[in-house]
Amino acid sequence: MSTTGRSTETGTRKRDTARPASDAAIRRQIAADPDTAPELTARDWARARVVVPPGCLDVKAIRRRTGLSQAGFASTYGFSLRTLQKWEQQRRRPNRAARVLLWLIKERPEAVEAALRETV
Repeated sequence: MSTTGRSTETGTRKRDTARPASDAAIRRQIAADPDTAPELTARDWARARVVVPPGCLDVKAIRRRTGLSQAGFASTYGFSLRTLQKWEQQRRRPNRAARVLLWLIKERPEAVEAALRETV
């Protein structure tokens, strides 16, 4: 952490140093913040798996299977219409997170729609 400087009456600078937080104080701060992810236990790590998104997806075919227009698909799943058009024209490639979502829309559209209904 940075230190703060203050002028004293004599014109010299006095430096205050930050005190390190204790482990207990850090745990209290983490527990008080709802946006902080919980710590994973060894059991959690053992059950975790790595998701590797497919490298190549036919975005247009995925969208057509849903029966939605470009605007409807983009709106439903939170994509920019222009970005979707670039993916379909293969001018751009979806990033990793988008490829995972697109793969889920392709394989389990009902699960994605159910999850979106719960969050809205």
